[in-house]
Amino acid sequence: TLLQSRDFLNSLLLYLGLGLAYVGLFVGNPSFAAPAFAPHPEGAPSIIPFVFFFIACGAASGFHGLVTSGTTAKQLDREPHARPIGYGGMVAESLLGLLATLACTAGFSSSEVWHQHYGSWRSADGLTTKIDAFIQGTTSFIVNLGVSEELSSALVAMVVVSFALTTLDSATRLLRFNIEEISTTVASLFTKTARPSKALDLLSPTRSRYVSSALAAAAIAFFAFYEIGDESTGKRPAALALWRLFGTTNQLLAGLTLLLVTLYLRHRKWPIWPVAIPGLFMMGSTTVAMVGNLASFASGPSSDPLLLVVGSILAGLALWLVVEAALSLRKPRHTSSVEVFVEQT
Repeated sequence: TLLQSRDFLNSLLLYLGLGLAYVGLFVGNPSFAAPAFAPHPEGAPSIIPFVFFFIACGAASGFHGLVTSGTTAKQLDREPHARPIGYGGMVAESLLGLLATLACTAGFSSSEVWHQHYGSWRSADGLTTKIDAFIQGTTSFIVNLGVSEELSSALVAMVVVSFALTTLDSATRLLRFNIEEISTTVASLFTKTARPSKALDLLSPTRSRYVSSALAAAAIAFFAFYEIGDESTGKRPAALALWRLFGTTNQLLAGLTLLLVTLYLRHRKWPIWPVAIPGLFMMGSTTVAMVGNLASFASGPSSDPLLLVVGSILAGLALWLVVEAALSLRKPRHTSSVEVFVEQT
């Protein structure tokens, strides 16, 4: 992804913002304006299991597993490069997640200002409120280095916008890959029928990078502008509801990635439980959260048939992959001729 010139420049801006924010944090040594623990915020969902994926990519990122398997792996010169790129990218993501937590807890001047943003679940609702809290908190760190507040705020806003642009670019490219792969798979199934030509003619345009990119952008735009019912305002963008679904799906992908690593470790006859146990825990917690999301989409003020269908499809696909992984773990392991050669040499 960073081979694209725009994304490469955005990555440099992100590193600059992270570096300035952390140096300013240690120079200023601010106190935490947020309470150490708020067990029952007004209007908030239950802490368990939602706490495990509210910061979607800060601890374990399924999106990283998706990107590395489909895009990063094709750009590596050597296999040893996978560790510094993959692990280094996740460390940088963790630093960003930690900075977001610090900005929203220690970045406010007083507890009164913090309560204006996070006094209740409703006061923290909305994308504008969340971004404003992050920009204000991070700006207060950079100001400690002698940079003016106006320049610091503009820099942090640019970091947020450029990071969102890079993520959207990567997600659109991945969706394009998915559309092309699904079209190829469906076309291969139709070739076994009695009249394959018509099906292939219908599916062939979707395997073009231009058509698949247009379809991917159209799908993203649809959910960006689609609105659902809201208890207080009547209507709100579906993207805010999808964010909860994204957090669940992201950690679901992380659990599936850990299951895939478990299969690899078993194939190599290495210990699997240090990876399998976190994977099972993540799969269990996110499955419970997914059921809760589907229940809210099925009934209540936030009910919506389209989101219910999308969530149900994601839950079904995840369950299918878990069953596939379980069946693979139960299969007896056969040593290939290549492994025999490696062991002998």
